[in-house]
Amino acid sequence: MRLSLRFIVPLAIILTLMAYGLVPLADELTNKWFIRDLDIRARLISTTIQDPLAALIEKKEAAKIKTLFERFTKDERLFALGYCDRDNKLVYRTQTFPDFVQCHGASPPEVIGLQKGAVHVSFRPLQDGLADAGKLVVIHDMSFVERRSELTKQYIFYLFLILGAVVSLVTVFIAQLSWKGWISGIRAMLKGEGLVRPFSHAPELKPILKDVRALVRDLERDRKIRDELNITWTPRALKELLHNELAGDEVLIVSNREPYIHNHKEGKVVVQVPASGLVTALEPIMRACSGTWIAHGSGSADKEVVDQNDHIMVPPQNPAYRIRRVWLTREEEQGYYYGFANEGLWPVCHIAHTRPIFRTSDWQQYVEVNRKFADAVVSEAKTEDPVILVQDYHFALLPRMVREKLPEATIISFWHIPWPNPEAFGICPWREEILEGMLGSSILGFHTRFHCNNFLDSVDRFMECRIDRETSTISLDKKFTAVNAYPISIEWPSRWLKGQKPVPECRASVRQSNNVTPDCKLGIGVDRLDYTKGILERLVTVERLFELFPEWLGKFTFIQIGAPTRSSILQYQHFENDVRALVTRINQRFATSSWQPIILKAEHHGPEQIFEYFRAADACIVSSLHDGMNLVAKEFVSARDDEKGVLILSQFAGASRELPEAVIVNPYNIDQCAHALAEALNMPDREQRDRMRSMRGLLQEFNVFRWAGRMLIDAARIRQQNRFLDKIRKSGLAYFAKER
Repeated sequence: MRLSLRFIVPLAIILTLMAYGLVPLADELTNKWFIRDLDIRARLISTTIQDPLAALIEKKEAAKIKTLFERFTKDERLFALGYCDRDNKLVYRTQTFPDFVQCHGASPPEVIGLQKGAVHVSFRPLQDGLADAGKLVVIHDMSFVERRSELTKQYIFYLFLILGAVVSLVTVFIAQLSWKGWISGIRAMLKGEGLVRPFSHAPELKPILKDVRALVRDLERDRKIRDELNITWTPRALKELLHNELAGDEVLIVSNREPYIHNHKEGKVVVQVPASGLVTALEPIMRACSGTWIAHGSGSADKEVVDQNDHIMVPPQNPAYRIRRVWLTREEEQGYYYGFANEGLWPVCHIAHTRPIFRTSDWQQYVEVNRKFADAVVSEAKTEDPVILVQDYHFALLPRMVREKLPEATIISFWHIPWPNPEAFGICPWREEILEGMLGSSILGFHTRFHCNNFLDSVDRFMECRIDRETSTISLDKKFTAVNAYPISIEWPSRWLKGQKPVPECRASVRQSNNVTPDCKLGIGVDRLDYTKGILERLVTVERLFELFPEWLGKFTFIQIGAPTRSSILQYQHFENDVRALVTRINQRFATSSWQPIILKAEHHGPEQIFEYFRAADACIVSSLHDGMNLVAKEFVSARDDEKGVLILSQFAGASRELPEAVIVNPYNIDQCAHALAEALNMPDREQRDRMRSMRGLLQEFNVFRWAGRMLIDAARIRQQNRFLDKIRKSGLAYFAKER
């Protein structure tokens, strides 16, 4: 016992001194860390607010400046905002602005104490383009720093307390051993043998591990926010992220639709870019990241241009990545794509009042095609742990199939359409198989948090597994799937703007080619001819506009671009016929010899043509009855570098949650939509500019590269954690094997 005390007493003294020594050090490091973060936040706020604030200052609109400041100070950490003019006079301020904070000259950031805490004050100069350029005063509340510092101190104290108790117990146990055995153990420890063992075999460490995991989650969450704020999301930034976070890792994309289709046309092979939001979003990512895109080869000339391994490099003008084409028989395509995917899953996920159809033969083809694509993924993978991005509802089963053959792969599945509530999804006869297949993913992404919650509810209803709603993770067969919201976006700036004519020339060209007079207002709609897009409701809205506001007769024309799609499905055939019949009826009712109210262009248009129409239009209508995101809305905004035009957007499209400056409507409320269209056509240029500038600013910051980057950052962290745990597991197994 005396031998034990000789170890325990000095050990307790040393651990106590270490704890008291580390607490102030940790406190100091935490303060420096958070102050640096607040400096970064202040710089970001200044950059974001600069343009709208500059415009309001020039016009001396104090009320709007106050409203702008109050909107920003809703952030729980942002305490107050103010503006100092060139003479260091506080001109504008929020109600919470402290009286003792004064304007100075070149003032560095500082921390000032208050009665109930401290604030961080940062002076950020505005651009010199203003006649009265001054400084933005950004004041952050630092009370959260004190709370986290106290939490850190508690963690350190309890850590050393538990560590001291554990080491003391181990010391007492060792002291009971023979001197020879004790010396042998010390020698083994000095050689590094047997120091690591699996956490599952160390129950005394479980309380510590629980606290450590919680702390790590908080730190990771803060680090993730800092990472996103500090990155300007461009193709180059995405490449650097891959190099830094996924160094040496290969990236594979799997989708039904290919980004480039080769078809025969007039005796030649032409390249066509499909009208697809998925392709619009993912193609810029592959150009930035390289890798392989695995897709169905559907073009009439696709087989003629691939090599012996079914590969072709794209884009044609500047090859940056390759496509691996998978060939399907007519029966496979009919059952898997037109049958189960689009007559079954599509209407189930879209609440658009079309009855889903489920056939056993379609399901069998769906399973076989998913397996065919999974085999293609495995054959294309050059490593045991590739990063695989699985796209959309065509491949619900593929993640589990790939996981069985590549257990170390990081699989990111993104569901581009809405996920229904459990009651709606429950009518699918193979609901458990679909959920199990999707849970083969490491990360499962949806556009909105609402869709994530619907998925968690569906899993909770139909699967036997463990769900952690706090972290939004699902555990099935000891494999974890993170379910997160990643709102998809578009590239910024869009490459389709390159070479575009100025807006006035686009307006003149589109009007001339469609026999529309120069003084006639123009509306535009761009969709596939799909019953979920609200095209019929949109056309009836135009008709109702003329009924309620007859002054627009002869002065407004609506152009609907609708690419035919899934024409072998009976519902789509009927829908296209309904659209054509409705356009004919409205035109017969209102048209004159020199004016046509609606122009239907039911044919494929390339992105360059669509952007020309976007730039020529006075209003764009996106009236989806149910949509995951709808990138047409974002493309219209990106096309309007003149900051003109009005976006009328359905509340049932995911984009409405990100673009509240659009005119938001319920597409089922025809009168409301007609009034919104009249409002858009009468909207002053200044209001158009304010709305468009705000939406363009959001798209610039939250572009498709940020969407991809967030998923890849999450994937990189999962890979790092798995590799670390794998090392621990292997080390532990080696230890126990040696002991035996």
